[in-house]
Amino acid sequence: MTPTETALIVAVPEAEPAVGVHRDAYDAAAGWGVPAHVTVLYPFLAPDRIDHEVLAGLSETFAAHRPFEATLASVGWFGDQVVYLAPEPDDRFRALTAAVWDRFPQAPPYGGAFDDVVPHLTIGHDHPRPLLAAAADQVAAHLPVHASVRAVRLIAGSRGAAPWRRLAEFPLG
Repeated sequence: MTPTETALIVAVPEAEPAVGVHRDAYDAAAGWGVPAHVTVLYPFLAPDRIDHEVLAGLSETFAAHRPFEATLASVGWFGDQVVYLAPEPDDRFRALTAAVWDRFPQAPPYGGAFDDVVPHLTIGHDHPRPLLAAAADQVAAHLPVHASVRAVRLIAGSRGAAPWRRLAEFPLG
């Protein structure tokens, strides 16, 4: 299947032992091959718009941000629909999102659907709250998770289809 979307993410492999089994059960993106991550910007540009100029712009944008450490120490909720881990501090993730959006204003985070883009690592969504709450409790027993943020990954795929694949990796700093 030809990819129809792209996203910019910070993969968080350090979280996989805590969230992997729950993401497999309750986060559709895990089934598409998307790793545990904090989204920097989704949706980004259509795959056919990713060219050398876009890649160079992303590289320059991320090179202006230093690598950093983050801790996933608490569980949060978006209503009763989405359970997630909150990265601390979140300002560095917010800065990455703002920088990309500033560079590519035609690609607002989440299509402009939210006034405040909250950095998060999804544990699960769109399942009955008791199932998500049980997953959250099990994940909470493994917190905190410490992560080293060294790069942003550009991935491409189609919503609801596997596999999403890595197009590029941009080091910070």
